Amino acid sequence: MSAGQTLVLDPSARLPFVTPLVLSNLAKEHGAETPDLSFEVNAPTSLKKAASSNGADTIQGAVDVLRALASMYANVGLMGANEAESNAVDAYLVQSDALATAPFQAAMQCADDLDQHLALRTYLVGFRVTAADAAIWGAIRSSSPLLGIIKKHAHAHLARWYAHVDALVAFSSAVTMMAEAKSNMFKNKKTAAGFDLFLQGAKEGQVVTRFPPEASGYLHVGHTKAAILNQYFAKAYKGRLIVRFDDTNPSKEKQEFEDAIIEDLALLGIQGDVLTHTSDYFDQLRDLAVRMIKEGHAYADDTPQEQMRAERMDGIPSKRRDASVEENLSHFQAMCDGTDEGRAWCLRAKMSVDNPNKAMRDPVMYRCNADVPHQRTGTKYKAYPTYDFACPVVDSLEGVTHALRTNEYHDRNPQYAWFLSTLGLRNVEIWDYGRMNFVYTLLSKRKLQWFVDHGIVNDWSDPRFPTVRGMRRRGMTIDCIQQFILSQGPSQQIINMEWDNIWALNKRLIDPVVPRFVALAEDKLVKATIAGAPPAHEKQVPKHKKNAELGMKTTVYDGRILIEQADAASFADQEEITLMDWGNVIVRGKTTTPDGVVTNLELEAHFDGDFKSTKKKVTWLAQPSESRHLTPVMLLDFDYLITKKKLEEEDNFMDYLTPQTRFETPALADANVAALKEGDQIQFERNGYYILDKAQGVDGRREFIKIPDGRAASSASKAAPDENPEQKKAAAAAARAQKAAQKEEKKKQKEAKAANGSKPASSSSDPVQQLIDEGTKNINMYAAPLIQQPTDVPVKST
Repeated sequence: MSAGQTLVLDPSARLPFVTPLVLSNLAKEHGAETPDLSFEVNAPTSLKKAASSNGADTIQGAVDVLRALASMYANVGLMGANEAESNAVDAYLVQSDALATAPFQAAMQCADDLDQHLALRTYLVGFRVTAADAAIWGAIRSSSPLLGIIKKHAHAHLARWYAHVDALVAFSSAVTMMAEAKSNMFKNKKTAAGFDLFLQGAKEGQVVTRFPPEASGYLHVGHTKAAILNQYFAKAYKGRLIVRFDDTNPSKEKQEFEDAIIEDLALLGIQGDVLTHTSDYFDQLRDLAVRMIKEGHAYADDTPQEQMRAERMDGIPSKRRDASVEENLSHFQAMCDGTDEGRAWCLRAKMSVDNPNKAMRDPVMYRCNADVPHQRTGTKYKAYPTYDFACPVVDSLEGVTHALRTNEYHDRNPQYAWFLSTLGLRNVEIWDYGRMNFVYTLLSKRKLQWFVDHGIVNDWSDPRFPTVRGMRRRGMTIDCIQQFILSQGPSQQIINMEWDNIWALNKRLIDPVVPRFVALAEDKLVKATIAGAPPAHEKQVPKHKKNAELGMKTTVYDGRILIEQADAASFADQEEITLMDWGNVIVRGKTTTPDGVVTNLELEAHFDGDFKSTKKKVTWLAQPSESRHLTPVMLLDFDYLITKKKLEEEDNFMDYLTPQTRFETPALADANVAALKEGDQIQFERNGYYILDKAQGVDGRREFIKIPDGRAASSASKAAPDENPEQKKAAAAAARAQKAAQKEEKKKQKEAKAANGSKPASSSSDPVQQLIDEGTKNINMYAAPLIQQPTDVPVKST
């Protein structure tokens, strides 16, 4: 069915119509192929073939779609077991359409009839769930009067039936799917609207944005926001994205960095419509600088750097400010020739001496750099434009319509506009957005280079670095980076974020798709024997219990197993524990050393025991033998490079270096791990998520890097004095206990009022109207636990 049918549903309604999803889920439980799903805002409920673009072969309308689906899956029992049941199911389908919008009196009559009908029945028709149950459940869920009636508990059989079907997996998962579709719809709508609100003057097909990195380091998480936002706007308005390298400082730039940036952008799914360099415009920039000198808008200055900085701060004009045009041209030519005299000069824009905005106080336009060859132009040029001068000019020349800049450049926006106005160039709209910072994280390329130069990290791809490569090496997915950036919206505030938010999103993305394996810390591993265990044997089990597409793995079962020291030490004598993915055992004996280290365990098999009754569920591995082996691995974890959450301007980052940032745990993993490739992500059960970093690490061990999962403890600094995960955990537990106590107190007060005959206040004295009002306010009153059993198993009625 999935190849030729599409089920179209509208998630935007206040109470979306979910019954077709229930029928699809019921069919899927029986192994039937189901239609593709399409969630479309304001679209009518319909079932159509893929080729029916003109509307032919499309079924529309709630009842007709339900009938079509029920008939489609009649072979799995959705239309009942015989003709009589089929007719009864069809009657309920018709009734459901009217029931959903029935007024109170009609709803009350229906409730009476249904309650009487269900007195001795589990389901509406026959002995298993059918389309009738789905249709009437959906109608009740959409009816405020019926929900209120059920909550009054005057219709015990109807309430029992509703609670039962509401908790079946096919029903509850349909509600969840629709809720997620509705959430995504509003999130995307909110995100797009928020961005569009700030992009002034944008016209479809005419927007041109640019991402201008400097090839002086690798892309980090801060750069990704700029890159993703620029691409977002270019695509949203069907415009163009320019990737332009700002290569105006040959002392810092390397081809290595440029190549890496292009690769990282590709990994992020970002590809410009054109790739350019500021150096492509060096001749034009120099000509424009000469023109500014001739028009009296620029002058050459040889004031020492520190003195120039002080004069700018104090609003003191340079002694060279009023030099003649001829003098300025001569000095600028010396700069461009790279002569000894020229090296001492720079070119400044003649904007202002004492403007309150210090960015407007005669900024530098050109500097001489005669000793370092440029990576693209070699030694052709000896003087280079500054970013402040080159950026607005090249933006205008390249046709950029909207320049996106972090608001740390906000004070320079008038300077940007001044250059364009003075040179008579086309205007460019500037759009400011807030820079994204993270706690315990340095984003300065200069500071990150210091860690590389001093050997504290291996390179720019180190998993402790906030670079795109570092984050990916630590297990962050590209999808996570993209979704997280766009979810932040167009805020202009400088955001200082915790890492747990982005890692939590990453966990949600990888958890459904990573296989599960077992690894045990090697330190003081405990050998255990299980009396009554079957002979050693192998069994094929799923790599992920909820994702069969990941395939199978081989698990070895044996009466001789290994258990981690921490687990073994926690076992009490005669305690029943659960060996995960096997069964229960009872601790019959434990051998320990005088200092409390467990050396041996004697267990007794009780594999049929109730795993729900045990407090401890532990991982284990069969002991290795000559014919079967375990895989030696090294589990790596990391801490932040600095111990202070947010460095102030006066702080020296070297005063806050974390003493130890790399942690190694030798471990033994099951043999399946040997087949993994570098970059594969997995979960070691009860240990966390990991990514295989090196297939052949130190001593031949496979090296796995731990992927943070977003929990406070995993995202906290291990060395910072202001972090105490255990204390935070205790405080959270106390808060939950207090909330539970308050809830219990309210419940007691409510029961006391009911016992005393008191009634809740109502705006109407009419009891029928009170019932309607209360039902209207309580649309989702049931939070029943999921029933993890097939939906065709009857439930006994009492």
